[in-house]
Amino acid sequence: QFGVGFYSSFLVADRVTVQSRSYTDPDAKQYRWESDSKSGFTLAEDAPEDYLEGSSGTRLTLHIKKGNNEFLDNSKLATLMRKYSEFVTFPIYAWTQRTEYDEVPDGDEKDEAGNPKTKRVPRNVEEWEQINKQKPIWMRRPREVTDDEYAEFYKSFSRDFGTPLAHSHFAVEGEVEFRSVLFTPRTLPFELRENMFDENGRNLRLYVKRVFISDKFEGFVPRWLTFVRGVVDSEDLPLNISREMLQQNKILKVIRKNIVKKCMEMFAELSENKEEYKTFYEQFSKNLKLGIHEDSQNRDKLADLLRYNSTKSPDELTSLKEYVAQMKEGQKSIYYITGESKKAVENSPFLEKLKKKGFEVLYMVEPIDEYCVQQLKEYDGKKLICASKEGMEIEETEEEKAAREEEKKKCDNLCEVMKEILGDKVEKVIASDRLADSPCILVTGEYGWSANMERIMKAQALRDSSLSMYMSSRKTMEINPGNAIVKELVTRVAADKSDKTVKDLVNLLFDTAILTSGFSLDEPNVFASRIHRMIKLGLSIEDLGEDDAAKVDEEELPPLEGGEDASAMEEVD
Repeated sequence: QFGVGFYSSFLVADRVTVQSRSYTDPDAKQYRWESDSKSGFTLAEDAPEDYLEGSSGTRLTLHIKKGNNEFLDNSKLATLMRKYSEFVTFPIYAWTQRTEYDEVPDGDEKDEAGNPKTKRVPRNVEEWEQINKQKPIWMRRPREVTDDEYAEFYKSFSRDFGTPLAHSHFAVEGEVEFRSVLFTPRTLPFELRENMFDENGRNLRLYVKRVFISDKFEGFVPRWLTFVRGVVDSEDLPLNISREMLQQNKILKVIRKNIVKKCMEMFAELSENKEEYKTFYEQFSKNLKLGIHEDSQNRDKLADLLRYNSTKSPDELTSLKEYVAQMKEGQKSIYYITGESKKAVENSPFLEKLKKKGFEVLYMVEPIDEYCVQQLKEYDGKKLICASKEGMEIEETEEEKAAREEEKKKCDNLCEVMKEILGDKVEKVIASDRLADSPCILVTGEYGWSANMERIMKAQALRDSSLSMYMSSRKTMEINPGNAIVKELVTRVAADKSDKTVKDLVNLLFDTAILTSGFSLDEPNVFASRIHRMIKLGLSIEDLGEDDAAKVDEEELPPLEGGEDASAMEEVD
């Protein structure tokens, strides 16, 4: 029976000869089938001198086309057979040639010990060498395979010299039957370091009845699982299945579902070992977070695998499950803050009130965290709240609420004046309930970009600038009613709304709030001019030079009132 595999020989051969003799009859004749794939075929009885060695068998002879001489190279053929037929159950041999060296006497000469001197003489050895010595480990029962055997098998096909962190060996029976061994590498594969979607980084191999089919097609596993290594051997897929057919095959969808399920179980089991899981998370945390973003079916299970530093655990990673277990009484939400680094967020003014009340805040400092929390809205019934966005409500007692409302009323007049001074730079100015020490901050809308996300999007080389117009939230300035600077501004505004000193100080507070809130300054030179001016006042320098005077915009930098140095410093204070 000739199938697709046989006819593929005409891709490299212009003529194919098949000689065959039946094994059922010792006296059977041998026949020869021959074709050039163009003018049909011939079938005739073979001459006795051309009979195969032994009583029966079949020989295929490929007469290679010009330009395909690489297939006449023994090493090339051995490589192909190892790749595609390494785990075929019946033995496959290749005719090999190698040079060995024999030690023979070198004349009558002897060495110092009196032994005859020898020399090495090359000898060509030609023999049949078995190609498929590797046994398909997935065909054995898991309890029969040792950890060393799993490690050796992993190294043999993964191009990795290290031992795997974990493995999962299983068989699925029912409407679809297949066997599989999956491995979690100890380090991120080299191909995925620069591009986590690199097709060359995929190393989950599909076999059909122990014959290798492919490891280079999408859809076999989700993108976030590209780092998993292993083999899948199906009994139901046809051997001649194409890559295009694989993408649409229903059997493959069942296989994919089971692979994801087993991977989740493997990671969950690995998380029980704190040290091993720390190694795993350092290497593959981005993949898990990508899974949160893309894989809605497994989002809840993946959330259990996430780990973060926090205000209560700055040096050790904590899980969301641990966070919920140690939440303070009365706390209803999970608080987090995003930023460029742990150092940048751990002293952020957004955390002041939360720290004071003893609420734990998670540090999300990887760019992919921004995409992750867009999809992970809640965990275990607790809503995830960003500390740098609007809509954050901190649980308070009735006394605390009453005191805060009283303080807010005192700032109403100042908020109106600050909004007039800042104009379109902010959407509104309100009294804050999240600040404890800092005078002011800038928060973004609940559903828009955070300051960190805005920074990430600005760094995109091929970004669509029109998207920023819709997603960049209008900033809300929150002021701290209990801060000494704000209290003094309240007093000054109450005395004189048109006080020019207030305008200068409000602009300076706005610029510092931009920086402390994680944004970037649109006009850093204006901010620098204000700082330089404060320095000159501190150094009692009265006159500005011509160059400096030219840089100062009178609208932005009105002169401070008071002529004497001492009074000028009092105004700044």
